[in-house]
This record gives sequence, C-alpha cells and structure tokens, in this order.
Amino acid sequence: MRILVISDIHANLTAFEAVLQHSQGEWDFVWCLGDVVGYGPDPNECVERLKELPQLCLAGNHDWAALNRLDVSTFNPDARRAVEWTQATLTPANTRFLEALPVTFVIGDYTLVHASPREPIWEYILEESIAELNFPHFETPYCFVGHTHQPIIYSIAAADGKTQSSKPQYDEPRALNGKRQIINPGSIGQPRDQNPKAAYGILDTASGIFEHRRIPYNIKAVQRRMYDYQLPERLITRLEHGI
Repeated sequence: MRILVISDIHANLTAFEAVLQHSQGEWDFVWCLGDVVGYGPDPNECVERLKELPQLCLAGNHDWAALNRLDVSTFNPDARRAVEWTQATLTPANTRFLEALPVTFVIGDYTLVHASPREPIWEYILEESIAELNFPHFETPYCFVGHTHQPIIYSIAAADGKTQSSKPQYDEPRALNGKRQIINPGSIGQPRDQNPKAAYGILDTASGIFEHRRIPYNIKAVQRRMYDYQLPERLITRLEHGI
C-alpha cells in the first residue's frame, strides 16, 4: 500500500490542496500526523477536506487547543489569538471530528504520533539527543512524527548504536532497510526550515520505500484570507519565509 504521509496542515487549505493535486494517483491512503487546525484561515475547510479522504488522523497540540484540552495561556500571544479565533470558527461537526482523534496509533511496522512517542502531543524532537531518548518509547521499526514543521530523519547507527540525523533529499526514494528510524515529513501549512514550500511524504509499505517531497503553493492567497480574518501579522508574514 502507498501512503500519503502529511502533518501540520494548520488550516491552510491552499497548501493542502496543492499537495493533494501534486500527489494525485500516487497513494491509496492518508496518514495525517495532527495539527489539522491552528494558525491558518481555513479550519473547517481543512477538516472537511480531510474527512473526504481515506485517512487515519491523529490529534496534535493545536487540535487539542481548539478543544480547550490545553491551557492556551501557555501559548505565545499570536498563537493564542489564532486558537481563540479557531475555537469560535469551528463548526460543531468539525469539533466532534477533532474530539475523536487518537494521540497514538500503531499499524504494522509503524508507530504514528504528532509530537514524539514519549509525549505524543507536546514534545519537540529538534535534535539527536531528544530523538535518542525517544527510541525506547516505541516498539516498531519506524515512528512517524510531526510537530516541529521540519522534515528530518533520525536513525540508530549500526556501528555504534548512536542516534544520527539526516536531512531529506527531496524526490529521491529512500529504502528504510529495517533500521529503526524516527521520520518527520515536515509541515504542509506552515514550514519552519527556511523553506516556504509545502512538505509531505510518500511511503510504500510493501517495498519499505519513503520519499520526502516539497512543492510551492499560492502563499499570497492564504495571506489575503488571513488578513481578511484579522489574524496576527507575524503568522501571516512567516508563511513566505518558512520560519
């Protein structure tokens, strides 16, 4: 089976549709690693588009924030404003969809979480030392995570057992080879690796091949909608810089 692996859509329908169009015909099922909503101008549209697809979706911290399952006073002021706007905008049906999302899912050789296997909702795996601490917290060969908005792969080196990281080579299929790995496909709706293009991945479970991808989308159209809804300026401008 071929899987479209996505994360951190963040209510950015334009980027989401661009990914679906770019990957059309290449996958049978969708794994969404959470944060369908938050930051962006299209929370209902993104939830409804996701519901149309054959998919498995996990809960992310912004999904939980929209449900008041997290204390939003801990968010920075811009993120908090976006959360409050999202809460007021979501329809009851889409709120119920988010309420039903699991925080962890294991399917075959793959563990799926939003943030980390150790702390599925909130922990950021941003460096090798944090990844190393997380390997004991899942039993499958591979774990897919999102949350950081930065595509990367952490793996255990065969020679010394140390955790090492590797940046993606886009559009180059990569054999997983049974080596334990934590894989982040990056963010569709709000990349933070100085690359504004939407990020996603394609996994072939039969062959054990994974491919990172990046594609451009109409950022200006998203920014215009954000201005219309008076969302915070910093959230609007960061989209064009990928930060």
